[in-house]
Amino acid sequence: MLPSTVLAVLAELAPAGSDRVLDVGRGGQPIVWLEDAERAPRGKDVDRLAAIGALHRDERPLRRGWGFLVGRTEIEGKQRRIRVPLLSQPVQLDRGLLGYRVVPVGDVEITPLIEDRNLAAALEAAPGVAGPGWLAATGSKAWLWSAAEATGLPVDAVASDRRAPNDRIVLVPEPALYVVRDVFGAGLADSLRSWAARDLTGTAFAAVYGGGHETRPDEPERHRSGGGRSGRADEPGETEPVLSPLPLNEAQAEVVARVRTDTVTVVSGPPGNGKSHTVVAAALEVVHRGGSVLVATQSPHAAEVLARLLERYPGPVPVLFGDAARRESLAAELTAGLEQGATDDELRAGAEAVRRAHDAVNDIRRGLGEALEVEYRAAELSEWQPRLAALAGDVPGAFSDGLDPRAVADRLARGGFREWWTRRRLGVPKGVPRERVTDALAAATAQRAAARLAATGGTDLEPQWQALHDAEERLAAAVGEAMRRAARSRKRWDRTARRAAAGLAAALRAGRNRRRELLAGLPAEPLVRALPLWIGTVADVEDLLPAAPGMFELVVLDEASHVDQVRAAPVLARARRALVVGDPRQLRFVSFVSDVDVAEVLRRHGADERLDVRRVSAYDLAAGAAPATWLAEHHRSVPHLIGFAARRFYGDRLDVLTRTPANEGADAIDIVRAPDELAAVLKLVEQEAAAGTRGIGVISPFRPQADAIEAALVEAYPVERIEELGLRTGTVHAFQGSEADVVIVSLGLRPDDPPARRRFVADPNLFNVMITRARRRLAVVTALDGADGLIDEFFRYAAAPPEIAGGSRPDDWPADLATELNRLDIEARPAYAVGRWTIDLCIGPPDKAVGVFCGPHPDGPEAHLARQRALARKGWRLRDGFATRWSGDPRRAALELAREL
Repeated sequence: MLPSTVLAVLAELAPAGSDRVLDVGRGGQPIVWLEDAERAPRGKDVDRLAAIGALHRDERPLRRGWGFLVGRTEIEGKQRRIRVPLLSQPVQLDRGLLGYRVVPVGDVEITPLIEDRNLAAALEAAPGVAGPGWLAATGSKAWLWSAAEATGLPVDAVASDRRAPNDRIVLVPEPALYVVRDVFGAGLADSLRSWAARDLTGTAFAAVYGGGHETRPDEPERHRSGGGRSGRADEPGETEPVLSPLPLNEAQAEVVARVRTDTVTVVSGPPGNGKSHTVVAAALEVVHRGGSVLVATQSPHAAEVLARLLERYPGPVPVLFGDAARRESLAAELTAGLEQGATDDELRAGAEAVRRAHDAVNDIRRGLGEALEVEYRAAELSEWQPRLAALAGDVPGAFSDGLDPRAVADRLARGGFREWWTRRRLGVPKGVPRERVTDALAAATAQRAAARLAATGGTDLEPQWQALHDAEERLAAAVGEAMRRAARSRKRWDRTARRAAAGLAAALRAGRNRRRELLAGLPAEPLVRALPLWIGTVADVEDLLPAAPGMFELVVLDEASHVDQVRAAPVLARARRALVVGDPRQLRFVSFVSDVDVAEVLRRHGADERLDVRRVSAYDLAAGAAPATWLAEHHRSVPHLIGFAARRFYGDRLDVLTRTPANEGADAIDIVRAPDELAAVLKLVEQEAAAGTRGIGVISPFRPQADAIEAALVEAYPVERIEELGLRTGTVHAFQGSEADVVIVSLGLRPDDPPARRRFVADPNLFNVMITRARRRLAVVTALDGADGLIDEFFRYAAAPPEIAGGSRPDDWPADLATELNRLDIEARPAYAVGRWTIDLCIGPPDKAVGVFCGPHPDGPEAHLARQRALARKGWRLRDGFATRWSGDPRRAALELAREL
């Protein structure tokens, strides 16, 4: 489809305007008037607001407002209550000795009731607006009156008190604190129409909509090694090794490699699978190669998670749209002037340091591989033993000292004169087939390997493992330092880039409307060259960034299953390549467009079902344009907590790397049956608090139940205790992307509820999110006596004891070693599975278990190295228990391993 057609369809199906919130106190939400906009005194109402802010700190629900319009008026033929601020700002309340300090955590925004953006920008740009003491300054009341008139509401007068009249609207020129819920951003219809007039050739938008087979929302992901590539960029680098300051598994490294060249890269996976690490690693990689990255998330919380993760690793300082403190810090840094920047010599030195560190890692890995190879060859000797004499008679030279069997086999394989000469040197009689010579070389290799192990005392690789661990840490540090230097190199920070950065500093300190204008006027190329990493919500991206096609090298669309096409389209248009990350089995976006409207618009434009904005998310769309890389590893929850979702929603395709002897049998799910769910929830919270739990989430599928829980918790706990406990609450929708050690679910269903309410809770996507937020324990409180369908399946799963998977029966050396360990009263469990890896013997008490590898991994040295790396990173204590280390004596081996325990 042509981009203009796509954008025309999306514009018609987009919301026409912003959500007109005319009463910020609707639904009983509290409003607390302040004497000082910078401070709030302790008191019941302020404490309640502080507690609400703490319970929902990921959502940032608290706002500070200046100048409120209050009263009643007729709008569209109906009397409406009006309580709306002319200026507002997201804030948090920081506790002090005498009260709370009101701390900004987001932009000052002028009311969207002022639709003239130029006027809004001019009002925001007035000196001192929303600053300390602003309301008491000369001219502030005149400013407020001008803004009030610009809203179009019939404002009658400036009020001398805070009471809202019932027959008119007045302006109360005072500050107040209040709470917002579920506020949507501005509509995109006009913006999408403006994009339709731009050339989007070569953008990720064109790649996503212009090719690939059509996909259904429920289409399964393809395996990470399957499928073809999407369009390629012209730059090299696909075959270069992936080096990152972040620890990456094979699938994550594949994603980083793909974003170097693929126009569209799609990533999917279950909860807790390391998607955030993958996004950060990919962003750092693109920036390091000279590109620029825009990360767009659905929620401010997701943006902050990525920003915090980036802070742990060296690299570019991200421009974070929504966070006031980070934005002010970046503005101050830009204004103060940056260092000259890394020179070419310093960049080359950094690259050389990375090369040396990489070579050191490869040297150690090579040594480990060679040692393991000796073990593999020696293990083959028993097979060759009956034939050794005959083979030595036919090919005597194969068993001579100093022979290199690999080189000899290579010469044999070449045939011709080389084979003739090699056979002669080996003393092979005529008529002996080549296969016989090859067998003799293999037998001789096994014999030499066994002799070498006997002479050296067997294989003990533990010093090399520690050396490899240290070398990999040095490599990660060198890569991170090289990335930091490259992000601030003189090539990036030339004169035009510095001017653009200075312009950005001014924009960051301006009001939201003015910032939009300033950013639109900045030259895009030098700006993103100087500051190559930007993070914000999808709404922020369209509201603040200039509409420049292909402005960024890469856009990362995070939580893409939760993003609709209308909001994704302008984000995709701003980059040349896209990394689209999501999980179609978690909560999806909510569309308010009717089926009738969708069908009519698609028919009129001749568009296909890919533009069904009710059912096809941004993730679904991208998955139709490129194969999805599946991140199978799970790193969040104890096995019992993730087991149901793994089987029911993911077809047992998860590698649960959290399994240990200490948690595999933990019954981590409680079904608490209580007629009064609210009372039961409070009791459970108190029990967890008394037990010392820190990190408690309380959620419900239903908003009224979540609000009731919030009110009860605010009544039961002061803000200090809420913060101490790490207590959070909200709906399941609000908790997507979050996690907690302990999660308490109030199901909110009663036996006499209509079927529609049960269907809502039993929605697979909602249910999947609801039961996968906990790391350590999940309690589901319900008033139901019985259930059916998905709810009943889960209740039955929770009621059964956790299944403890048994290993296969050991043989030979592992069996002998296990027998001797058992004689020493040391439990030895064979073939212990952790995700896709198997530990030959798991020995010792559950809380101090040690993994013992009794021989090389059957799939070769690379698999052995990968297993060691993965399990060591999960905190496993690992030991080599090869038979050659103790000359095949299991009693000696058991005694030595027992001493280590």
